[in-house]
Amino acid sequence: MARTLVVSLLVMFLASETVFGVDHIVGGSGGWALGNDYSTWASGETFTVGDNLVFNYDSTHQVDQVDASSYKSCSASNSIKNYNDGNSKVPLTTSGTLYFICPTTGHCAGGMKLQLNVVAATSTTTPSGGSPPTTPSSGTTPTPSTPSESGTPPPATPSTKANGAVRVSSGVSHLIGSLFVAAIVFSFMG
Repeated sequence: MARTLVVSLLVMFLASETVFGVDHIVGGSGGWALGNDYSTWASGETFTVGDNLVFNYDSTHQVDQVDASSYKSCSASNSIKNYNDGNSKVPLTTSGTLYFICPTTGHCAGGMKLQLNVVAATSTTTPSGGSPPTTPSSGTTPTPSTPSESGTPPPATPSTKANGAVRVSSGVSHLIGSLFVAAIVFSFMG
């Protein structure tokens, strides 16, 4: 009976996958404040489902998650969620584009707005130095877009630049660890 339980737990452990999410400090060392370039900051990060955004800010700021229309118009009247504790951790639970603004009057228009693209988590990740991104079949190199005169932000694209965060997924390490644990357990079971 005990042996069956141990084997069952071992199989469950081997079948599970562990992915550690990354905490992205919004704005880096500058935090969520006026004077930061959030487009540039976001372009250097890869946001994946399971990661978190961490907004650090003082009492003169807040964070509102908004839709695309409210982002473009800097309106917080229909915010999806408001954060105002000075140290807000926002879990990234679904893939797609997310929008955040500071609802304090004039702050969004002054640049305190963030648009980012969250990509789906994968069971395997490409280590740094992996294969380069593919180019379009037309042979043309895409050029970065800039905001238009109407204030429409450019579409977010996932970055291929490493952000220094380490993602650990299951595989060989789970197998080796499981075999080690199984050997220890079976040695005590006689």
